[in-house]
Amino acid sequence: MLLIGLTGPSGSGKGAFSRILHEEYGIPSIDADAVYHTLLIPPSPCLDALADAFGGEILNPDGTLDRKRLASIVFSPTDPAVKAERIGKLNRVTHHFVLDRTRELLQVEESRGTPAVVFDAPALYESGADKWCDLIVAVTADKEIRTDRIIARDRITKEAAQQRIAAQPPDSFYTEKATSVLQNNSTEEAFRAEVKDFYRSVLSPRLS
Repeated sequence: MLLIGLTGPSGSGKGAFSRILHEEYGIPSIDADAVYHTLLIPPSPCLDALADAFGGEILNPDGTLDRKRLASIVFSPTDPAVKAERIGKLNRVTHHFVLDRTRELLQVEESRGTPAVVFDAPALYESGADKWCDLIVAVTADKEIRTDRIIARDRITKEAAQQRIAAQPPDSFYTEKATSVLQNNSTEEAFRAEVKDFYRSVLSPRLS
């Protein structure tokens, strides 16, 4: 089974890449963020570990995660060293839970005889999951476009979206190790054409 690692900064359009590949060619995807969210349904060892790391204040009265509160704690510090330390702590807590569950999902796909799977993981390199992958695709977009997409998607303020972007590495972090780099600065139609070209030139020869 061919494993396609997918990474890129928030708001770049990784979800669109996965959706287009599935619509056009039937290739399934595993979304690390979606896996993470399922792991936060209480009772949850991952949720308990986050509360231990960042305090019980990140939990709502019903025991679920207050995502905005956690994001504020992690991304709002103006001191770069403090912000980096908190992001590192968040990653250390969450990565192994997400990767363990992802391995289980990949085993299911392999048992079905699925020829290829996309693993959409913003922290692909940081988690070490890039070593699992047969090839890596990085999707990037201009910061202004990413900001607008994050605001529309997550219904947060422009300031919060900008904080999230500022906390992430530069585009080169995602692209320098990638097998292929796709730009997503235009319409979905234009991006769909770019994804289809990627399939024809890169994926199809590997799957034939």
